Amino acid sequence: MPPEPYARFENTELILRDELAIDRTLLANERTLMAYLRSGVALIIAGITIIHFSHHGWFLIVGIACIPTGVVTGVAGILRFRRMNNAISAVRRAIAASKGAPPPAR
Repeated sequence: MPPEPYARFENTELILRDELAIDRTLLANERTLMAYLRSGVALIIAGITIIHFSHHGWFLIVGIACIPTGVVTGVAGILRFRRMNNAISAVRRAIAASKGAPPPAR
């Protein structure tokens, strides 16, 4: 089993800069989720539009392919967000436990 990537923070007192870096990481994770969802919705809308205005068979196929691609993009973004959010939450819980403070509400 490979070592936990954040294990070095478990017994270390974090300073304000480190706490703010974790907060920036949370916000970056949320921005990444929004980018995935935006791309997924754009693909779905593009697929519907292409299907609506298609006059050739190959164009219809491209439109039909865009819809499931958009759904897969959105689901992949949600899964990635949840996986990263759980990792970040584990670090925050470990930090709070080492300080003797209650875990953060987030």
